[in-house]
Amino acid sequence: MLTITISRMQSLITPTFLFSPMSTKATPLTSNLLYLASKSNLFSKTQNPISSLPLKPIMISLKPTDFRIQTRCVHSKSSRSTSSGEIHVIVGPMFSGKTTTLLRRVQAEINDGRNVAIIKSNKDDRYGLDSVVTHDGIKLPCCALPNLSSFRQKFGQDAYDQLDVIGIDEAQFFEDLYDFCHDVADHEGKTVIVAGLDGDYLRRSFGSVLNIIPLADSVTKLSARCEICGKRAFFTLRKTEETQTELIGGADVYMPVCRQHYVTGQVAVEAARMVLESQKFQCSSCV
Repeated sequence: MLTITISRMQSLITPTFLFSPMSTKATPLTSNLLYLASKSNLFSKTQNPISSLPLKPIMISLKPTDFRIQTRCVHSKSSRSTSSGEIHVIVGPMFSGKTTTLLRRVQAEINDGRNVAIIKSNKDDRYGLDSVVTHDGIKLPCCALPNLSSFRQKFGQDAYDQLDVIGIDEAQFFEDLYDFCHDVADHEGKTVIVAGLDGDYLRRSFGSVLNIIPLADSVTKLSARCEICGKRAFFTLRKTEETQTELIGGADVYMPVCRQHYVTGQVAVEAARMVLESQKFQCSSCV
């Protein structure tokens, strides 16, 4: 029995015809091997290569599964760390459906059989710290963290290694967003789906969300509906007098507005205050 490597076999076989161990009929494969052996001076010059062979012909038995097993082994070595990761960014103003879009994409990944985890900032505890919750009540469990660098330790190394997709909600609150996304996608082969505000109430860059756009495979810009006129709203207007950048709140603090009503913000704020006062009056009258 002549033993050769699969890689060497692939360079020798032209065309490839395999035969069973019990076959007594030579094929183009054996002829090629004998020809190469004669050219390589493996036989004495005084001997005829063919006549010097044993009475029984050389027989080579290779099962098709030998190639498939090798293929599977090569495929199994191609782990997440060597595969290409992805970064997808979802941005927009308040009430534009960023979290809803994030959860839909995460659910689609789960339905495809991929291992998924969701992270959100522990600064936003309006709906609890154990779930990501949309304004209309849809929710999925999550890890609430002060920073992304602590996620691996919090989640556990073994569980982390098995992850295919990481979702990040309220991404504007994570100062280490750029470094985390860069490392996870580029060096660990995971998919990262990021959702967050692209601008604050003054329409200035909020956190590091805009910094990761050069890293992103895709960017989705969502819009809401202007509370004043009903047109598409791309901006967030703060209704209150607070001036700090980070102010956690919902509809009681923020409202989505179009460009026109952002520019004339005082009118919008006054209209919002009137709506709030009207709602308070209705509630007090009901009591």
